[in-house]
Amino acid sequence: MCSTGAADAIDRLAAALDDLAAQDLTAAFGPQLIDRLGLLLVAGNRLTAEIARTVRQGELTGAAEHDGQKTMASWLRGHARLPDPAAKRLVAAGRALEALPAVAAAAATGAVPAEALAVIAPVAAPGKLAAAAAQEVDLAGVDAALAEVAATRPHEELRQVVAHYLARLDPDGPEPDPTEGRSFTLVKHADGSVSGRFELDAVGGEKLQTAIESIVQASRPAGDTRTRAQQSADALVQLCDNALAAGGLPILRTHKPHVVVRVDLEDLIDPAAAGPGAAQTGFGTIISAARARWLACDGGISRIVIGPDGEVLDYGRRQRLSPPPLRRALEARDGGCGVVECAEHRLPPPRPLVRRPPPRPLDRRRPDQPRQLRAPVRTPPHQDPPRLPDRTPTRRPMAHLPPRRHRDPHPPPHHRPTRQLSRRLSSIGRSATGRALVSA
Repeated sequence: MCSTGAADAIDRLAAALDDLAAQDLTAAFGPQLIDRLGLLLVAGNRLTAEIARTVRQGELTGAAEHDGQKTMASWLRGHARLPDPAAKRLVAAGRALEALPAVAAAAATGAVPAEALAVIAPVAAPGKLAAAAAQEVDLAGVDAALAEVAATRPHEELRQVVAHYLARLDPDGPEPDPTEGRSFTLVKHADGSVSGRFELDAVGGEKLQTAIESIVQASRPAGDTRTRAQQSADALVQLCDNALAAGGLPILRTHKPHVVVRVDLEDLIDPAAAGPGAAQTGFGTIISAARARWLACDGGISRIVIGPDGEVLDYGRRQRLSPPPLRRALEARDGGCGVVECAEHRLPPPRPLVRRPPPRPLDRRRPDQPRQLRAPVRTPPHQDPPRLPDRTPTRRPMAHLPPRRHRDPHPPPHHRPTRQLSRRLSSIGRSATGRALVSA
């Protein structure tokens, strides 16, 4: 229960709020509304400071335990229905008002908003207060400076001042890794749209802002009705388009990364087709036929022909190797290999017979002969056995590629194989050709 004095003050506050709510604002104009809004903001700041002071006193006395809660943050979540971040900020603001009297006095007058108290709260953390005491920091001077900046300067300057003070408390500490504080999360919705959240360090955020701002400033047509958020989103998409078109991104799944969309031929060529689920992107998003045609305006198209049994018969011209179903279809259409002089390029040319010099033995001398008659003993000429080519060609013959290697119909005399070797080569060629036609 509230005390009698507090109950009377809250009753008067409630009556004043009732009077404000009963006023008609339809007849008010600009200056009157601005003056009213300024007074309400000051009153709201004072009320927020009083709430934070009460929360701190309840934390010190354990008031939440009398209502079945362990901490004041849990009480605020349960009874005030505040989200967890808001409850923690209110508890931290109460601690900051207790540790920083100058900031508390400025907040009591309504000059410090609740957001400023949330920024100043890390200064009053127990670990920061202990570090300030160990370094003999003039905490009263820091308190006065923070109160002045929070009451008179923009919010961004207050954040910079607080960050500078916290960094000076540990000047010799290790510099944190910027990648530890970076995070990027994407959430895909049912209609394929994407929303996300990212956290970047100062350097990473500066790089992103520079890239986005350059595209935003370069794309400002006359009569543009887009909001700043829409312009930034369009600039981010344009940045991705530029990176994908440049071709400098890392290889993804053995190919350069690009947007892939699968769509039926009828939906692609028919301008009247506007089905909502006619195409599918590489990441599984279902899009309409109109969006697929829009992406195909400046993209490459690869045709994929599927047979009646689900076999892929054609991969388009971007596919270098023929799949087995397409290979069988070509053989049925052309009656065999479509390359001229197929029998010659299927068999690799024979390797030349290499004559190696005979090994030179050690100098053997006959002691019974005069010195001038002693000579090294030479072995008769030796020739290694001819090396046969591989029995199976290393590459399959393909009808849409020119022959890679041709055998010279007139080899030099010293490279011409013997009769026995010619018979073996002809038998290997016949077996290799037949095996390639079956397995291709």
